[in-house]
Amino acid sequence: MSAAPTIPLDDERASTGIAGLDQLLHGGLPARRLHLLEGEPGTGKTTLALQFLMEGRRLGEDTLYVGLSETSRELHSVAASHGWTLDGVEVFELTPPGGRTDDQYTLYHPAEIELAEMVKRVLEATERLKPARIVLDSLSEMRLLARDPLRYRRQILALKEYFSTRDCTVLMLDDKTSASGDLQLQSIAHAVILLEQMAYEFGRSRRRLRIVKVRGVAGREGYHDFRIRKGGIAVYPQLIPGTERVMSTELVQSGVAEMDAIVGGGLTPGTCTLFIGPAGVGKSSFATQYISASAHRTPCAIYLFDERRSILLHRSDALGMNMSEHVRSGRVTIDQIEPGELSPAEFAHRVCARVNRDGSRVVMIDSLNGYLHAIPSSHSPLVRMHELVAYLNEAGVTTMLIATQHGFMGMAMQARWMSPIWPMRSCSSGTSKRGGTCGKRSRSSRNAPAAMRRPSGSSWSAPTVCGSANHSRISMAS
Repeated sequence: MSAAPTIPLDDERASTGIAGLDQLLHGGLPARRLHLLEGEPGTGKTTLALQFLMEGRRLGEDTLYVGLSETSRELHSVAASHGWTLDGVEVFELTPPGGRTDDQYTLYHPAEIELAEMVKRVLEATERLKPARIVLDSLSEMRLLARDPLRYRRQILALKEYFSTRDCTVLMLDDKTSASGDLQLQSIAHAVILLEQMAYEFGRSRRRLRIVKVRGVAGREGYHDFRIRKGGIAVYPQLIPGTERVMSTELVQSGVAEMDAIVGGGLTPGTCTLFIGPAGVGKSSFATQYISASAHRTPCAIYLFDERRSILLHRSDALGMNMSEHVRSGRVTIDQIEPGELSPAEFAHRVCARVNRDGSRVVMIDSLNGYLHAIPSSHSPLVRMHELVAYLNEAGVTTMLIATQHGFMGMAMQARWMSPIWPMRSCSSGTSKRGGTCGKRSRSSRNAPAAMRRPSGSSWSAPTVCGSANHSRISMAS
């Protein structure tokens, strides 16, 4: 990852308790400031706010949750659903003052008196508890009681001025029920975080957030996926390739001499290779052969979008690759990705976690077609794959992508970040390899069990590559 900008020593941070969000904020929300968390109902504002307070509790700080729209019982129910307890978090249930009739008010409108009483009770609770972290959930009631934008803005400014003299960090929650384009709160808050929820016809809804602003610090721009799961919110920031690491110069070989000769001795670490061709020509088998041959010296990872895990293991074992043994020993991990289960960023972070935590240096994604259909994305799905591949390349990982070709030109997926291998009609050949040489002559291939007796005069193994007519090509890129 790229290095975070230098933060002045007097600019302290209040961690949100969410690692991904703290990464976007370069350590957390600026301490002793008033911040805004906005989003429509159901986007996860309350869950994020509770995590913010529980992180303060973990650090030994006094915390206060002021509920303007949710009852204390509802908050404890939300916490229990995540396996949390709110012990040590002060929950102050603030309901609008009631019990009066309109004829009991004299010179002032009822809303003006109720707003003043509500704010007074918030300040009294703050003075009594002296919390280091405060959550106001939500501001809709205050907006309704204020009645007009000017009074509402003045009230928020008054709260900001009051809290600025206290040693506390305030997080205001807003459900965006105001008129479209109302930026009153955004202009007042020190930092603004926007939560969104996007529904698709198939699969679970996708949630994302955006750091609208953080005064004095350049937050990570753009949209970043997040997920609400048992245990809280997990944020998946967009990947940024870090500084290029010192990577191995040892080529990744398949163990099949003829196949390795096609690609100039093997696949180069820190590159991405695209295996493309019609269905049934052996794309997955070719790539799996590289996994099997590499598993003895480095951890490997396979991600399946189309084929089932059991079928891959059965076929690979039948071809003599001993994939089941590699999986049992932990040298190879196989993840089955169900349609609609993950967002693009969540999948990318799952792959990166396998690389950074487990040390996997050979990754196979089967297939790119399945990725495009199984990962919900509104636009530019290949951009997210490019983002992942760029990160893996900088980490020195050898990446293999499988794609099914349709027609003569296929899916038009060739790009400079992919190294296409085209095993068409069960044949393969090499045309170019950046930074190296590869075989120009095309060769045919067939899948055969390793235990099968080799035909006389041949050197076939599983899978086998030998000479044949020119039906396809291999183009490599570093």
